[in-house]
Amino acid sequence: MKTSLVLTLIGRDRPGLVSAVAARASALGANWLESRLAQLAGQFAGVVRLEVEERDAAQLEVSLRELEAEGLQVIIERGAGARAQAARRITRLELVGHDRPGIVRDISAVLARHGVSIEEFETACESAPMSSESLFRATAVLDVPVAVSLDALRADLEALANELMVDLNLNDDSAAC
Repeated sequence: MKTSLVLTLIGRDRPGLVSAVAARASALGANWLESRLAQLAGQFAGVVRLEVEERDAAQLEVSLRELEAEGLQVIIERGAGARAQAARRITRLELVGHDRPGIVRDISAVLARHGVSIEEFETACESAPMSSESLFRATAVLDVPVAVSLDALRADLEALANELMVDLNLNDDSAAC
């Protein structure tokens, strides 16, 4: 029987970090299923999901924790088994506007009020093409329960977008799952 291990990794960025994790996973027959890895302010940060035979999971955890001696913080959680899910729909949110503190707080509060789960979330600050002002850009993949009115969610998000003076799009590209 296989189990999933979810790793959170952070440490000073340097060549070979991903290779070190992958080598330890491979040595115990683990399969690298998905990951999000980034360099942020000189730090390597990542989330990785590995699948490994249950009998090898503890040994893999010990092996991965040995990377802490090299300055890589490693947090390991066992993945939960498959859970029954209510009907849902996956929706994409895109936002761009002048950067200011609180945008993520305000958007995520609206999503939470509607019972929406964030599946993926990427943000970045970049220079505006003409003015070089700082623009905040975000994209999110949202799990919106079918019972939630997409029109009501869109109305609340658009009201907030007007207040924040940002452009926001909510696209329901998928049918209920």
